[in-house]
Amino acid sequence: MGADMLRDYMRDKSGNFGIMSALILVPLLGVAGLAIDISDALALKTRLQDAADAAALGAVAESSVAFREAMLMTIDGDISKAVKDAENLFSAQLSSKVGFVIDSTHAEVLRENNQIKASFSYSASMPTTLLKVIGKNEVTVSGKATAVFQTETFRDFYLLLDNTPSMGVGATPADINKLVANTTDKCAFACHIVYNGVEDKNSYYNLAKNLGVTIRINVVAQATGALMDTAMRVRKTSNQFRMAVYTFGQKAEDTKLLEVSSLTDDLAKAKSNAALIDLMSIPYQGYDNDQQTDFDRALKDIGDKIGAPGTGLTAGNPEKIVFFVSDGVNDSKKANGCMKKLTSSRCQQPIDIKACEKLKKKGYKIAVLYTTYLPLPTNSWYNTWIKPFQNEIGPTMENCATPGYFFEVGPSQGIKEAMNTLFLKIVSTPRLAS
Repeated sequence: MGADMLRDYMRDKSGNFGIMSALILVPLLGVAGLAIDISDALALKTRLQDAADAAALGAVAESSVAFREAMLMTIDGDISKAVKDAENLFSAQLSSKVGFVIDSTHAEVLRENNQIKASFSYSASMPTTLLKVIGKNEVTVSGKATAVFQTETFRDFYLLLDNTPSMGVGATPADINKLVANTTDKCAFACHIVYNGVEDKNSYYNLAKNLGVTIRINVVAQATGALMDTAMRVRKTSNQFRMAVYTFGQKAEDTKLLEVSSLTDDLAKAKSNAALIDLMSIPYQGYDNDQQTDFDRALKDIGDKIGAPGTGLTAGNPEKIVFFVSDGVNDSKKANGCMKKLTSSRCQQPIDIKACEKLKKKGYKIAVLYTTYLPLPTNSWYNTWIKPFQNEIGPTMENCATPGYFFEVGPSQGIKEAMNTLFLKIVSTPRLAS
């Protein structure tokens, strides 16, 4: 072809549109195919991600295998039984798998501190439509979902119940008035007299029973049983809360901690044992100068039984809480360090918070239910020794407690309701995760 003919051919524009259209058709189809196939891929991505989210969330739900297993674990680690649970949940969300193929899935569920963590990753492939014209036969879609559940805190409660003679006072003003009206010395205390193992049928303790008078320790015993019911109702698993119950002793001749119920997560058994709580007996009126309420010794002794405090993150590392119920008046032999006027070496005073601080420094928490010490204006002993510091008793008991763990129950209020309120306050308080 000569130069002139080539020049004329290049200048000839007839038929160029068809040629150009053919040349750009493939990229046009590729762009259109990309838009359609990417739109389909995004829709599939949304569907698969929703399924993965459901799998991860379901794997750590309170009703899940993972939750049940995690609450029983004493150390952190994988929860292998929950992996299948997550996989089943993922599959259940995809009732129809038309138009794509699941290439792989991977689930992990573990307990770490007081959290249950689940992750679910997936990869799927989807055949293309118009992208095939440019050699792209499939699109890969992948993603990952994670979920975290904050578990409840594990706690051991050591109930320290004051059952010393002062807790033989009438439970309400009406009970007090009935005892005062039916005793020659106008006594408000139902003294429990047992001498050489023989119950004194004429003691005020038995008089109170015959009169239908309820004394304070009886109400505390009933409230302790009700507390076990509350703990069983609110716990997430059977081992979340453990309880032990102690009193100041069975008899004045041997004032030492009496284990009413050892530490156990069998709270039904602990409730049954709580029915045995009773007023400390004395062999006769005025025995040992009435020095049976030794708070210093009781708090020290229960601290020796508790063991190392934990974080509460696992069943094997529970928090330790002393749940102290008392009317707040110490009455013991304490010649040195008494904050009030002594009668020889007898010390009657509000609780010495130094004993409380020693427990707190060890890492224990102290919950205090203060059963208001009731004024006894007809009692000369009360007027001489207790009335002068009556207004200090409650505030000092509050200072003994861990901040936020104090509750006072007055004579017109229910001790059972108060114990439950304080317990629920403790277990519902937010805690910092370490």
